[in-house]
Amino acid sequence: MTAIDMPMPGVRGAADDTAATTHVSQCTLCEAHCGIHVTVTDGQVSRIEGNPDDVFSKGYICPKATAMAGLHNDPDRLRTPMRRVGETFEPCGWDEAFTEIGNRLRRIRKEHGHNAVGMYLGNPAAHSSAALYGLMLRAALLTHNFFSASTIDQMPHEYAAWRVFGSNVLVPITDIDRTQRLVIVGANPAVSNGSLSVMPGAKRRIKAVRERGGTVVVIDPRRTETAKLADQHIAVRPGGDVYLLLGMLHVLVTENLCDLRAVNRQSTGWQELARLATDATPESVAERAGVDAGTIRALARDHAAAESAAVYARIGICQQETATLVSWLVMVINTVTGNLDRPGGTMFSTPVADVPGLARHIPVGHGAWTDRSGRYKSFRSELPAVSMADEILTGGPGQIRAMITCAGNPVSSIPQNGRLDHAMGSLDLYVAVDMYITETTRHADFILPPVSPLEREDVGLLLPIFGVRNNIRYQHRTFEPPAGAKEDWEILSRLTFELLPGPIRRVVTPLRDSMIGAASPLRLAAGAVLTGPYGLIRKGRNGITIRGLRESKGGLDLGPLQPRLSKIIATADRKVQLAPAEFVTAARAQLDNNVEPLVGEYDLQLIGRRHLRSNNSWLHNVPAMTSGTNRCTVLMNPADAAARGLSQGDTVTVRSKMGRIEVPLDISSDMRAGTVAVPHGWGHRDTGWRHANSLLGANVNDLHDPDLVDTFTGTAAVNNTWVNVSA
Repeated sequence: MTAIDMPMPGVRGAADDTAATTHVSQCTLCEAHCGIHVTVTDGQVSRIEGNPDDVFSKGYICPKATAMAGLHNDPDRLRTPMRRVGETFEPCGWDEAFTEIGNRLRRIRKEHGHNAVGMYLGNPAAHSSAALYGLMLRAALLTHNFFSASTIDQMPHEYAAWRVFGSNVLVPITDIDRTQRLVIVGANPAVSNGSLSVMPGAKRRIKAVRERGGTVVVIDPRRTETAKLADQHIAVRPGGDVYLLLGMLHVLVTENLCDLRAVNRQSTGWQELARLATDATPESVAERAGVDAGTIRALARDHAAAESAAVYARIGICQQETATLVSWLVMVINTVTGNLDRPGGTMFSTPVADVPGLARHIPVGHGAWTDRSGRYKSFRSELPAVSMADEILTGGPGQIRAMITCAGNPVSSIPQNGRLDHAMGSLDLYVAVDMYITETTRHADFILPPVSPLEREDVGLLLPIFGVRNNIRYQHRTFEPPAGAKEDWEILSRLTFELLPGPIRRVVTPLRDSMIGAASPLRLAAGAVLTGPYGLIRKGRNGITIRGLRESKGGLDLGPLQPRLSKIIATADRKVQLAPAEFVTAARAQLDNNVEPLVGEYDLQLIGRRHLRSNNSWLHNVPAMTSGTNRCTVLMNPADAAARGLSQGDTVTVRSKMGRIEVPLDISSDMRAGTVAVPHGWGHRDTGWRHANSLLGANVNDLHDPDLVDTFTGTAAVNNTWVNVSA
């Protein structure tokens, strides 16, 4: 057994002679990967608790962790490969599935070229080593048509980091555990536990800022769960954050509140930035920001006066047309106030797999190709997910005729006005690596299910890159997988093998399984640990090992973030680029645009929201995660409801120019007037999720225009959609 078994005296199962055992593992349902103790009685999970010895989460868990048992035991979870027969699926063997898939993939590539095969990599895969093997498969496909969930939720941060620091992996991390002032823009870490600044137990960490005399400010149209923990909530207008940040920058520059010593030491482009900021007076941007000039000035002054300060922005700003601009301005404000690369500001990790240290050697390849329309440029070798439907449905050279998806549910999660649903059903071949029959995978020819999260062991190498403290942890198995079952990395490796040229494939077939096993995540992790900054090669006898990590009770703490910008920055001149020309031009265009949006009958701005239990749609089939009242409601300010004659609990119609949904009304003073919020991921119908199918709810993406995207990355702009709400 790879699990750590600890008999629990006094804990008994149904039979008196059956002792419970507790296993050390991790919850992998979000980026935090909180350490957990999983108690098993009579072969069933009887309790899940936080692991107090976990070096990062320190015993914290949220309700999502309890869903691990629900996912493992879910009767709707697929446990064998499924092959389409007419309108239904039937089980088939692994070798049979792989052989047929390989034959059909190779035939399609031979007849139509490499770009005839597309691939989509979803978020659940990014929470494990599967992402690495997904990228290996993507490389073997040699296709331009690669998509991922990144262009739904995070690519603007990566793009801005590339232009400012020279690499998309150099996204600055919020040093929340040492900061004296934390400003959160469009993020809700009390629910998400941080993203691109991974902070398990975010509530504790936010409270700790205030307990040590610091200040927390949340800028969001909704008084979120995080805002309720803060000293100050600023209800910005949806889409107004670009103007608010430009106004703050004006105050910092014109009132000489910038740390020019740090600016001159670290960066270039100060003069261009200062000229831009001069025109962005708080008075000129206040109305568009939805925040009065006095508040904007106070925000800037307080930020500059703090002993240490960090601005942290996340998904709320990533899903709008100005997403990259806002990401850039966040990085700029952190830099010019002297809070870049210093404790309590924003910093860069030193993970076991030191990707930041290799940043300047990792090509980004912006614009290496475009989609066939020419509208979207590739970035880090992928195209925006909003272009998937067109690339499948539009005929001609390069048309996608086969797709491979790994995790994710793009039909549900991408604004596409129903076209992607049709597109997935029109493919010559569709292969899904997934545990469920979802809105997307119901169209598959083959569904290849990986084992449950409690049946796998892993060492996460990707997410520690964005941890607010350096660490490495081991995910132990709770249950041994059934005979013949496969982990996601094994499935992806076998698909990669099937793409090898025929002569090579025939020669290595007898060695195939041993070759795949030799490239397991644990072997990769062992190599990364050995050669990394904490390994035996660099540290000698004091270096860490996989064995020591496996035997630890809760991972290895590798210390707080350390200043290292000068060693890892990847720009050509090794300086922070404060004023990339295209960003300055776009920001100036925003300042010059005084035209109010054409609202007409649509007089409310729609934003998203998350719920702690149901922020992942694939948890909707777990009854424990969806109990209680219906969470798919539209939140509305009381004044807006009164003006429309609406009452609490009314079923209302939310309309946009793209479509309509019907949901219950939830009146809340937490909402800014003129703004409504609906959660994403609901509206399950015609899937293999029997419980989820029975739930109320509608898909908010039916309201969003797929043509509205972030200017620079093509990331779907699902925030700030204009709607009306009526009985």
